[in-house]
Amino acid sequence: MIEADAPNYWQQIVTFPDGERLLINNADLDAPSVPFPRERTYPKEYTEAIAQIKEQHQQELERLEQELRIGLQAEAGAKAEAQVIEQISSLQNLYKQQKEQNIQLQQRLSEMEGLRKLEIENQQLQQRIQELEHAVEQRPSQQWGNTMTQQATKVLNKQVKQALEKTIDLRSLAQEPPKENAQECLRLMGMALKNLASAMNNTQALEAAAIILGSEPTPIAIAYRAEQLEMLPQAISDIRSVLAKPGCNWEDYWAVAQEYEVIKQDYWDELTSEETNLITALQKSSTEPDIIGVGSIVAHADPYRTLYVERGEVVEDLGEELIVAWDHWKEQSKKTDRYFRDELRFWQPQ
Repeated sequence: MIEADAPNYWQQIVTFPDGERLLINNADLDAPSVPFPRERTYPKEYTEAIAQIKEQHQQELERLEQELRIGLQAEAGAKAEAQVIEQISSLQNLYKQQKEQNIQLQQRLSEMEGLRKLEIENQQLQQRIQELEHAVEQRPSQQWGNTMTQQATKVLNKQVKQALEKTIDLRSLAQEPPKENAQECLRLMGMALKNLASAMNNTQALEAAAIILGSEPTPIAIAYRAEQLEMLPQAISDIRSVLAKPGCNWEDYWAVAQEYEVIKQDYWDELTSEETNLITALQKSSTEPDIIGVGSIVAHADPYRTLYVERGEVVEDLGEELIVAWDHWKEQSKKTDRYFRDELRFWQPQ
């Protein structure tokens, strides 16, 4: 009878009927009705501890698996969200571009509609003039009474036609703008609209002329603005001439520019970027204080030094230090010395 736990896997403690207990190998025992355990048996407390550890291990595996699944889902959601945000941004940019294009097209249509209305009004005016000429030619002078003779009417109609012929045709101006510059083209268009507004008493044409010329929508303001723009070509020519002179400084430029100060923004827009940068550099150089450098006539900055009243010239710039040749050292063996820039000042005669 096996009554005690085996000390190992290959032996058993056997108790015989006479009470003798022996340690016998498993191979030497024959008990077909009693199966031998193939695994090592543990005490009950060990078995419970092992089961608890296995259960904790299984729970940890399940927790890690769940966290991995949640992490993968979150990563997939973040990627999907980023893709959606990118698509929304792309659609917003596309919508913005289409909106800008629609605004430009609408402006273009408005301009074309305005030109079409002006052309229709011009045609109506020409037709009205022809009708008046025809009526004057057909009716005898007696039918007009004391108002106007037929000859006077012809003269008046001729003067009206001459005045209209001198006005600018907007269609030809749109097809072939002036060769000078775009500002001159706008000025001519504004003057054409002003003449048309005066001839037809058209408020819309007057407002359009004011917008193009950049003035108040009154005949006086438009005329004053037109006079200013007539000075623009001469202003640009004078300013470019003074900028092209060698050694041009701010005083030279300002002597010319102050004559055209009232149209400064107009001629500034016509200048090239190199010319505007040059003007800015000239203005900056005129306001910056002079810096002691090679060729500067200097004296020592310390009033307690004998060199404070002496005169010297900077002959070399070493970066942080300067080499100064003193006038009173010309006859001595040591003619120059080194000084920091803040140790020197511009020399002023006593």
